[in-house]
Amino acid sequence: MLVRINLKDELHNVISGKSQVRYGGIIQTIANYLDEGKRTSPKAEISKQDKNQETKKLERYIEQNDLWVEIDLNQYVSEGAEQKVYLKDSESVFKLNDAIYYSCWRDYFINLLLHNFFFPDTAYKLIGFTKAEGSIFAVVEQAFVTLTETTDLDQVERFLSQNGFQKTKNNDYYNPILGIIIEDLHDENVLTKNNILYFIDTVFYITENF
Repeated sequence: MLVRINLKDELHNVISGKSQVRYGGIIQTIANYLDEGKRTSPKAEISKQDKNQETKKLERYIEQNDLWVEIDLNQYVSEGAEQKVYLKDSESVFKLNDAIYYSCWRDYFINLLLHNFFFPDTAYKLIGFTKAEGSIFAVVEQAFVTLTETTDLDQVERFLSQNGFQKTKNNDYYNPILGIIIEDLHDENVLTKNNILYFIDTVFYITENF
């Protein structure tokens, strides 16, 4: 991860679909399909009704493009507040996310694009969508990382600091140049394998300064 003078422009191009990012094609397409160009910040408040309308729009897209998938629920591994994890095979896992951390689905897809840009080794591949308990869940595939040692959060802070991200509180960081927030980087979301950090669960937000 490297902060360059033109990095903000690169990120704008990734989100708009003008530039490629690993596994980004379908994510960019859906994000732009949902974009009505009305908001500049994922932290901005939108009504529950607006999100419900967006979800209906997303569901129409899923139907029209045959993006419903089935997941073997017997391969359940774990879950956190934001997603459920299922084992695919020895090399990768499926993660189900209903965008609960985001005010709208588009913000969740922007999060995926930012993660894939900054951390391509653990890039999310959008497989499709499934329904559970009356909610839509995005299904993404990600490389399975076997940790070899406990993550040193001071090392995480040093790494992010070198790349322009300042710690704000707990395990949350902000890059004032890029206008990007990364939250929830505790030692279960950043794993260490052979002294190399692997960011497997990130929560990105763009701010009004993006």
